[in-house]
Amino acid sequence: MSVSSTISGDARDLSIAILVSRYHEEITSALEQGAKNAFAAHGGDPAKLEIHDCPGAFELAGLAGVAVSTGRFDAVVCLGCVVRGETSHDAWINGAVANELASLSVRHGIPVAFGLLTVNDLEQARARSGGARGNKGEESMNAAIAAAGVASRLRTGGDS
Repeated sequence: MSVSSTISGDARDLSIAILVSRYHEEITSALEQGAKNAFAAHGGDPAKLEIHDCPGAFELAGLAGVAVSTGRFDAVVCLGCVVRGETSHDAWINGAVANELASLSVRHGIPVAFGLLTVNDLEQARARSGGARGNKGEESMNAAIAAAGVASRLRTGGDS
């Protein structure tokens, strides 16, 4: 089941940063395209969408921290792909990034979407970056847009 079709939101007034890890660029480029498509589908202004490359998945957390600390963005979408290897390195990366992105969102009150694929192999990654399992970049952007709308309403006392 794809969650993206059940999430609504309006991106017309939102400024969003997309941070893209460039490891497994075939996969992360497809995630980026999915996120850009979702932003446009929700009426987002391309001039209010900033896309920044990150060296790897681990750096997503630190650079997301920079993005949220600027106060220029209503949400940050982090995209990447970590493929399980022969060691536990992937688990350390995935856990550290997930924990820090959640912590950033809580500390700063700005939605930070977790679009990091944590897969066993590239076949699974392809399935989740535009294949049979959808596009997690699109789903992450949809979640960021929806969460930014809720955050705005919570701040202003508006209805949902």
